[in-house]
Amino acid sequence: MDMIIRAMLPRDWDEVAVIYQKGIDTKIATFQKEIPTYEAWDSSHTKNCRLVAEYEGTVIGWAALSPISSRCVYAGVAEVSIYIKADFRGMKVGEKLLQELIEESEAEGFWTLQSGIFEINKASQALHKKMGFRMVGYRERIAQDHNGVWQNTVLMERRSRVVGV
Repeated sequence: MDMIIRAMLPRDWDEVAVIYQKGIDTKIATFQKEIPTYEAWDSSHTKNCRLVAEYEGTVIGWAALSPISSRCVYAGVAEVSIYIKADFRGMKVGEKLLQELIEESEAEGFWTLQSGIFEINKASQALHKKMGFRMVGYRERIAQDHNGVWQNTVLMERRSRVVGV
């Protein structure tokens, strides 16, 4: 598959939002219940480390980082969001996006990437593990899903091998 990974641009938002909504609809990707406006999404994510996977001119996946804290001591720690269009899951799109995100995040000085993943989302956990993340925590009944069912999450993190060593 001839896919490119490139920086996400504001003009990509409509396609990104559709993929995000489909992730929400799975009910195992996020506790988020609706797509935020671009402005709200933009203000809650880092200005760098925003990527899309594109195939034949169509966005088929995206990944971005959110700061985990406003405290300066955590400036190098960020939360990963990654979503892949359903038709392209299992085709290594997630691996390629996450690898590029890791490389870009290290170039930007991030030393820790973390992901809070639904315990029942085994595919996301496997992807993160394959890309060097490890489980560092477990949160029991942390929040209610779309159906009001309490869900557990696992906290996975990846420490940079080049930043902060």
